[in-house]
Amino acid sequence: MTASQTRPLIAVPARFAASTSALRYAAEVNARALIEAVWRAGGEPATIHPADSTATHVASRLARFDGLLLPGGGDLAPYRYGETEVHEAVYDVDDEQDGFDLELARQALDSGVPLLAVCRGMQVVNVALGGTLHQDMGGPEREHRQVVHPVAIRRGSLLERVTGAEKVEASCFHHQRVDRTGAGLTVTARAADDTVEGLEMPAAPGWFVAVQWHPEDTAHEDPAQQGLFDALVRAARDRH
Repeated sequence: MTASQTRPLIAVPARFAASTSALRYAAEVNARALIEAVWRAGGEPATIHPADSTATHVASRLARFDGLLLPGGGDLAPYRYGETEVHEAVYDVDDEQDGFDLELARQALDSGVPLLAVCRGMQVVNVALGGTLHQDMGGPEREHRQVVHPVAIRRGSLLERVTGAEKVEASCFHHQRVDRTGAGLTVTARAADDTVEGLEMPAAPGWFVAVQWHPEDTAHEDPAQQGLFDALVRAARDRH
């Protein structure tokens, strides 16, 4: 395989799972649909172990990759964005996972490593840059769990360019949302209830898009959703 044919290496931090089918131990996993979307785009997805969130360690590990995908997962610990009380709906918090993801986001944005952040990943980026979250959106009548709804995309945004659309049907699974946006971030998409669904950072040295929904759910049949993964891999290939 020539250098031009080599798949760009896309880091995807694992998510901790208490158990999985066919394995005898707790596991580290990523959604197959997410991995397949990266592969369809021409990338080589590589699940990486969340460990040691010190800046120098994370930076040295990230330097081996051409791009980074921050996937969905459980909630961030509220203390990470300055809240001392924890809402009863907060779930699957893991301090090691949080520390690693937050440092990955900072290092990618600082170094220009192409970054696509999905669902929890978008919230991680927001918190890493000093933003805050609503711990809970208000119960089943207001949360976005197992919901497919229209999302309006800001004209002229990078998100509009990569999806080729001003409105998309977004597959969502979240009960938290962005409250105050982090330093340097701009909102590029919203749901009808005003939930922030997209973020970008115009001053970032590298390619970066964040979405609150799960594009991997429908990427196999929706070119607008697959376009997010295609754009990440193109940016990673250009950097490589």
